[in-house]
Amino acid sequence: MTKENDRPIALVTGASRGLGAAMALELAATHHVVAVARTTGALEELDDRIQESGGQATLAPMDITNEGAMAQLCRSIFDRWGSVDIWVNTAVHAAPLAPAGHIDAKDWQKSVDVNVTAVARLIPFLSPLMPPEARAVFFDDPRGGEKFYGGYGATKAAQIALARSWQAETAKIGPHVHILTPAPMNTATRARFHPGEDRDTLTPARDEARRLMTLI
Repeated sequence: MTKENDRPIALVTGASRGLGAAMALELAATHHVVAVARTTGALEELDDRIQESGGQATLAPMDITNEGAMAQLCRSIFDRWGSVDIWVNTAVHAAPLAPAGHIDAKDWQKSVDVNVTAVARLIPFLSPLMPPEARAVFFDDPRGGEKFYGGYGATKAAQIALARSWQAETAKIGPHVHILTPAPMNTATRARFHPGEDRDTLTPARDEARRLMTLI
């Protein structure tokens, strides 16, 4: 099955803004990007930027916690292109900071759904589509155990633990699983956690995406 411009396929989950959008833009130089996020408008803005740079993207305005939608997406990728060459997961629910004794139940459940359960579903959905030389990329944010980061830190740590197991299991057979730790970036998520921080001291997401690409 012919791919657009014979380019490899890059799946970016959480592609609408921040590091996800920056990684999608970087990958678009060499890949056809399948961009997944809930916000249609932001995906369309990303698509405009990708096209301006000479790249191509397929937009998938979907919620990664919707199991049926993710199953259909993976089937559509298989039917259209046959494989995924790189999967970059930047989708995350960053719940408001709160003491462990005051974590909101709805925020906790959403954190589990997005940060853990969705990834646990996507790994078996995508594994059959990824050849041995393919790459999967996850981003660590080691906040577990810090004050007020109970909900975010615990679920992010669970996601990375799952990724590390997959990494160990596929070390000799592929796909290659990368777990990277980005520098502090001037993203909306960072601003929510650190509202008074001097954003001029933070790394632009696009610059950090370029650095991270050299590691994979």
